[in-house]
Amino acid sequence: MTTTRRAFGALAAGAALAALAPATAASAGPRHRRLIAHDDFRQGLRQWAVELEKGGTVTASRGTLEVDVPAGATIWFKRPLQGPYVIEYTATPVSAGGVNDRVSDLNNFWNAVDVRSPENLFATPRGGALAEYDYLKTYYVGYGANTNTTTRLRRYVGEPGVRPLIFDYTEPLLVANEPNHVRIVSDGSTVRWWNNGRLVFDHSDPEPYTGGHFAFRTTWSHFRINDFRAWSLIP
Repeated sequence: MTTTRRAFGALAAGAALAALAPATAASAGPRHRRLIAHDDFRQGLRQWAVELEKGGTVTASRGTLEVDVPAGATIWFKRPLQGPYVIEYTATPVSAGGVNDRVSDLNNFWNAVDVRSPENLFATPRGGALAEYDYLKTYYVGYGANTNTTTRLRRYVGEPGVRPLIFDYTEPLLVANEPNHVRIVSDGSTVRWWNNGRLVFDHSDPEPYTGGHFAFRTTWSHFRINDFRAWSLIP
């Protein structure tokens, strides 16, 4: 990471965070919302597809999706979502002395399509290592990534080794054992990612990705995730 890019990221962060507003339905525009997907994590992983780099455990029971992994993990919602929509969930990084309790990498893919099998994301096998996702066209947030030192938004273009960086911030970052209420807005060219009422990323994409798959993504960490919801935005 160059000093210039880091400085630009810090300036961009300041500009975005100077105009913070509460994470309400109104912040996505004057729309009604219709619930189109949800999981309370009481009936196992039937709605999810798990890709693990080096094993670990991913379970869904008693209201919690628990992700406890020593390396890369991607947990895909099996149904594709078509925008405009809003996704919300809560994720807590666990730090309690466990072998994988490294506070890092609250990450997401959304509107993901694999260029090798654009009609079916799961027709192409992947093993959980981050480089395997270079073939996606997708948005990607890494919040508190790189051992909780960076927070970034990328727009993957489906080419190996090419992960265009849109925003690169040194904060906000994760706090051990503190919940993160995440809200993702996909509304045409508007791409927004909120955490605990704070607008972290606000991007206008002239060639937006408007539909595809959502995933939780992390690496060498332990998270508890609750209350996944997705709403369609209706004029």
